[in-house]
Amino acid sequence: MLNIGLIGCGTIGASICKAIDDGTIEAELVAIYDRNLNDADKLLSTLKRSKPQVIEVAEMLKKIDLLVECASQEAVYELIPTALHAHCDVMIMSVGAFSDEKLFKTIKELAKENKCKVYLPSGAIVGLDGLKSASSDEIYSVTLTTQKPPRGLAGAPYIIRNKIDLDKINGKTVIFEGTASEAVKAFPANVNVAATISLTGIGFEKTKVKIVANPALTRNIHEISVEGAFGEFTTKVENVPSPTNPKSSYLASLSAIATLKKLSDPIQTGT
Repeated sequence: MLNIGLIGCGTIGASICKAIDDGTIEAELVAIYDRNLNDADKLLSTLKRSKPQVIEVAEMLKKIDLLVECASQEAVYELIPTALHAHCDVMIMSVGAFSDEKLFKTIKELAKENKCKVYLPSGAIVGLDGLKSASSDEIYSVTLTTQKPPRGLAGAPYIIRNKIDLDKINGKTVIFEGTASEAVKAFPANVNVAATISLTGIGFEKTKVKIVANPALTRNIHEISVEGAFGEFTTKVENVPSPTNPKSSYLASLSAIATLKKLSDPIQTGT
């Protein structure tokens, strides 16, 4: 039985814990932690079978096989290297942190040195298996177009820095166009999928991202267009936003749960 510790008790973290608690994921939830201890206590009160300890990561690592990060890009910097030094596998949801090439190389080297695995779920997108297959030969271009209701972009550094009044947007409006490297810094809570696509495909500087605010939408839309030696493909997913956090798509939580289920499943599908 896999012993899991989790940091970040928000929307995705809570979904994972509940999936372990109800047996969807065959694992033991040993410990949880959140900088806001009230969030950790609130999550703990919703669990029926699991009784994880609420402890900091240094103590948690002595008891677990896998650390699941659902907190923030800052947590990836601060805690993932520590986990790998402790010979603990990790699953990372805040993939946008890897726009920092130095951090990515550090994590990769630590994983190799300590014989650990780093798991990056697909998040709120589809088609990652096709992109991975295509990357076996030359890829010419990758473009991610994300559309969200304006409120789903609230609080993003780019919105604040440019003083964009989301309440005044009354039609489909392009808010941002740039590289994936720029996008994950400008919208750290919105486009972690851009980082996952970049790592799988042609990198952060070559992957293009467009972010559109569309008040007519009730769902988050991610469309990926890829051209390469294989030909071309386009995928589109219309995600139901999480009921507790409109910045996050429900599919992101499901991808995390699916990744953890796969770890204990003897039958592996997909690329």
